[in-house]
Amino acid sequence: MQTSGGGNTLSEAEIVEAALRVVRQDGVEKLSMRRLSRELGVSPMAPYYYVADKRELLDLVATAALTGVRKPPDDSGPWQMRLRDLIDQIDEKLRKHPGLGDVLIEQMLGKQLDLIAAVMEILFDAGFNDRNVLAAYATIHTYLFGRSKVNPRDRTGLHDRALPEAVERATKHMADLRGKYSYDFSMDVLVAGLEAQLVRQRDGHV
Repeated sequence: MQTSGGGNTLSEAEIVEAALRVVRQDGVEKLSMRRLSRELGVSPMAPYYYVADKRELLDLVATAALTGVRKPPDDSGPWQMRLRDLIDQIDEKLRKHPGLGDVLIEQMLGKQLDLIAAVMEILFDAGFNDRNVLAAYATIHTYLFGRSKVNPRDRTGLHDRALPEAVERATKHMADLRGKYSYDFSMDVLVAGLEAQLVRQRDGHV
């Protein structure tokens, strides 16, 4: 890569990680070229050697962080298995790069259309009609990129008051929400729900 105005060479990985740190700390709306330069400890103009503006920066972050995600071959198994494989790959990237979900929400209709297409192609192959492919994708998207909002890192509010018995019993397992158990549970529910909706569609109910 080129050399910045301060004489330091920035790598693509450094830019991506710095941008994701800003997103984690302040949210994607606060990510700017100036904020990125502060995070990197370089002059305000240095990032412009690598990216033209915030949109290009988000493209870079999303593309670099999702490198390696591949749609499973059509003959690699039933649609349920292929869908789970693809979502597992995306989830792995989200876990490795906290804050990536917020970037992707901004970018899904830009550079990441291939991911949307990959999910939708599996759903069409399963037999969902046009309307239900969109509804199914929206459900998957909401789970993948919205579930972190269900599990805030700041849980002080749960400890500041007496909780109803049902809430107290369940929230003892809050740590599970960031782990494999909760992810597998949610994916089993999601896939089973899609299977049920596909049967309803075939029976003419949706």
